Amino acid sequence: HPALSLQLPELSKVSVLMRQRNKVENTLRAMQHAGPGTLQVISDFDMTLSRFAHHGKRAPTTHNILDHRLLIDEDCACNMRKLLKIYYPIEIDPSLTSEQKIPLMVEWWTKVHHLLIQQKIQRDMLAQAVQESGVILREGYEVFFDRLAELQVPLLIFSAGVGDILEEVVRQSQVFHPNVHVISNYMDFDANGVLRGFKGPLIHTFNKREGALLLAAPLPELRERPNVLLLGDSLGDLAMADGVARPHNLLTVGFLNDQVEERAESYVEAFDIVLVKDESMEVPNALLKFITSGKDAK
Repeated sequence: HPALSLQLPELSKVSVLMRQRNKVENTLRAMQHAGPGTLQVISDFDMTLSRFAHHGKRAPTTHNILDHRLLIDEDCACNMRKLLKIYYPIEIDPSLTSEQKIPLMVEWWTKVHHLLIQQKIQRDMLAQAVQESGVILREGYEVFFDRLAELQVPLLIFSAGVGDILEEVVRQSQVFHPNVHVISNYMDFDANGVLRGFKGPLIHTFNKREGALLLAAPLPELRERPNVLLLGDSLGDLAMADGVARPHNLLTVGFLNDQVEERAESYVEAFDIVLVKDESMEVPNALLKFITSGKDAK
């Protein structure tokens, strides 16, 4: 085998942290050997496929996109920001366990959803809100989405955000290919296209395991694909692969966007590859290219 560092120079960037380089290399080789027909990609959306920041300014998440005067009034926006100030620090607090965070996350999203329902949001305003939001996917996203589509590798996007907004972002970025599946919190509109509730069980950052078992496991096209490339920006995202019945190889990539000093250690412990303040898809694209350039690739 030629040294992987020659084939994957992207892994030598200073922004890339790896606890067990050997394990990463062995997993990549095994996945390449098995070929793209055995691969599925599972990814978070907000701040994973979408950017955390752009030109030094925070980029919007699917929930931030809802903070648009077409959709909600100033009062609602103000209340949502108050909730963010209370609950976001809890979500990323390294001193609390997931179990301690879960009831508080449920409380947060339930309150947010309640505020949104009161606003009687209109479905036909969503596209314009997305268009005007400044949301931006990570640089190189086209290569990522297009290669997966071309090789018919399923991309499962798993989001605690709002599915309707997420789909609109992907659609407007022109990468909503047939291999893309979204599991998220979807709005429930009445016959007049007015928001009246949210569908199904609430998905938040720390119950993606339940979501994976309940919603992802039944997808037939994923069943025969035991090799998983997983992308996330939160430790809770690691549970997204729990719907995969018997994974042969799992390679996890974590974007460490924020609070690097406080969180680096826990991320390097948890993810195979950690990308520090990297706003591009350069490393995932290189991994994907390597994994899918084996004997069976087109």
